[in-house]
Amino acid sequence: MVMSICLGLIADARAATSVEVLATDPPGAHVQLGRNQNFYLRVGYRTDQPISIWARPYYQGREAKAGTNPSRRYNGAGEALGWFFFMEPGNQVDEIRINVGDGTPGGTYTAMTYPVHIVGNSEPASAHKQPAWVMELTQKEQAAQQADYDKRMNTPPSAGDVVLFNGFMLLMLALGVVGFAAPVWGVWRWREGWRIAAAVPAAMMAFVVMRLVFGVARDPTSHNLWPFEILQVGALSVAIMLALFAARKISGASR
Repeated sequence: MVMSICLGLIADARAATSVEVLATDPPGAHVQLGRNQNFYLRVGYRTDQPISIWARPYYQGREAKAGTNPSRRYNGAGEALGWFFFMEPGNQVDEIRINVGDGTPGGTYTAMTYPVHIVGNSEPASAHKQPAWVMELTQKEQAAQQADYDKRMNTPPSAGDVVLFNGFMLLMLALGVVGFAAPVWGVWRWREGWRIAAAVPAAMMAFVVMRLVFGVARDPTSHNLWPFEILQVGALSVAIMLALFAARKISGASR
C-alpha cells in the first residue's frame, strides 16, 4: 500500500513536469567539439513544483567522461541552460539525458533523451558566432545564482543552525582535548611498549598543534580550516587510544 502511494506520487510529479530541447550550440545532429569547448542546450521547461535540471551526456548507455552543468531550482515555465565539455579528446556522446528532480536518487529521473552524435578532438574550437540565447541564459543563470547567494548570506541562521554549529565546535574541542589528553595519560601511566605506543598519538597531536601555532604566527590565513585539522587528527588519536585500551584489556596488561 505504501509503495503504491509512493509510486503514485512519483508518477504525478513526472506528469506535472515537461522539458524539451529548443536549440543547441553547436547545432546539428553530428558535432565535433574542440578542446575545452562547451556544448550548450537551450532547454524549455514547464513545471508546477520546484525542480533542478541537468544535461547528462551518455555514450553506448554509459555516462560519458565530461564536466556538466550544476543547476539551480526552477518553477513555472521558462528556459534553462544545460552544458557539458569533454574531459579528454576522443570522448563521444550519442545521447543527452535531461534529468530533472531534487538531486536524490529517488527524486530524480530522466525527463527526455536527446539523440546527437558528438566527438571531442584535441584541436582548438573553430571560431563561430554563438547564438544570442547562450549569452542571455548564461547571464540569467549567473544573476539567479548571485541572488540565491545574497539571500542565503542575508538570512539569519535558525535556532537549529546555531545549535548544529555550536555542537560541531564543541565536538572539535572535545576531540582536541581527548585526542591530546588520552595519549598523554597513557604515556604517564603505562610502561614499556604500551608507553611507546601511546607516545605515537601524543607526538602526532603535538605536531599538529605546533604546526597550527607557527603557521598562524607566520600567516594568519594559512589555517582557516583548523577545526577540520583538529577533527581529523583528534579522531585518529582517539581511535588509536581506544584500540590500545582494548588491546591492553584483552592481553591482561590493564590488570
